[in-house]
Amino acid sequence: MIVPIDKVKDIINKHDALEKELSSGHIDPKLFVKKSKEYSSLGGIIKIAREYINFENEKKNLVNMIQDKSNDSDILELAQKDLNELVIKKEKYENDLKVFLLPKDEDDNKNAIVEIRAGTGGLEASLFCADLFKMYEKVCSKKKWKLEIINISKSEAGGFKEVIFLVNGDDIYSYLKYESGVHRVQRIPETETQGRVHTSAATVAVLPEAEEVDIQIKESDLRIDVFRAGGPGGQSVNTTDSAVRITHIPSGVVVSQQDEKSQHKNKAKALKILRSRVYEAEKRKKDQERSSNRRSQIGSGDRSERIRTYNFPQGRVTDHRINLTLHKLNEFLSGEIHEEMNQELRLKEQSLKLENLNS
Repeated sequence: MIVPIDKVKDIINKHDALEKELSSGHIDPKLFVKKSKEYSSLGGIIKIAREYINFENEKKNLVNMIQDKSNDSDILELAQKDLNELVIKKEKYENDLKVFLLPKDEDDNKNAIVEIRAGTGGLEASLFCADLFKMYEKVCSKKKWKLEIINISKSEAGGFKEVIFLVNGDDIYSYLKYESGVHRVQRIPETETQGRVHTSAATVAVLPEAEEVDIQIKESDLRIDVFRAGGPGGQSVNTTDSAVRITHIPSGVVVSQQDEKSQHKNKAKALKILRSRVYEAEKRKKDQERSSNRRSQIGSGDRSERIRTYNFPQGRVTDHRINLTLHKLNEFLSGEIHEEMNQELRLKEQSLKLENLNS
């Protein structure tokens, strides 16, 4: 597929118009951040777009030079070399422009709510759930993202049955959406006396944080129950009915929250999670209606899909969606090379989208 010249011209015109608007000093402060982000996103492609527009003229000049028999052999050889390099450069730029023009996920620039739940494996699964949370904490710290814990349900030995947290920053969902799915761990538990490797799992769900403008939830569609919060083993956290359970009647989504001593704060946190879960469910339904072929979505968010295995005896982490294995498990869990895996997932998704675009 050849990139339409008018699309490339649109990129240039949009970039120039935003540059003029942002430098004028006469821009609505409410729109400044949004327009600045848009201008910044065009900054990485504008040089390529400008050069791409001029390719045909450059090619025409070089072809004329080659066809002009009055030129000596050195000039002809140089012109032919330049033409070959121009063709290769054009192909690369064409691919870069195709990737840039691919349909964007409208939620990519949103914050994300991440839910990690211990799966099969008992205590070992809850310890792995805690390990995954620590990994995401380190990734957020490295990227200077803000992580806010919404809810934690602890188990024995420092593990988590469940942890839910919000990540704030730029384009969070576009990065973390690839983490949705089943994460499997293979290692020898500390309590294992025979040295046998056990397999456990945890499920990660990544939801785009939905604002009130994204989805309207009617008060009449909610059933709100309050109850007394309980700690581990039924221990009372406080003596008031501060815990909240909210049910979205049309979808059946239920969220309980009891971390805060204030019923009001628990309700606000529960609503934040509920809104994002309902939004994600509706988005998934629309995606499935639009296309039954989801091959182009590596980060489709299917929570039942086994996406990654963390093998401690072999010191490796394998992502099954792209068949990529990194023999640097400790570095991966410390957040040092998480970006490497994420980049490969992005490239694979772009490749699949381009295949679909050209087919």
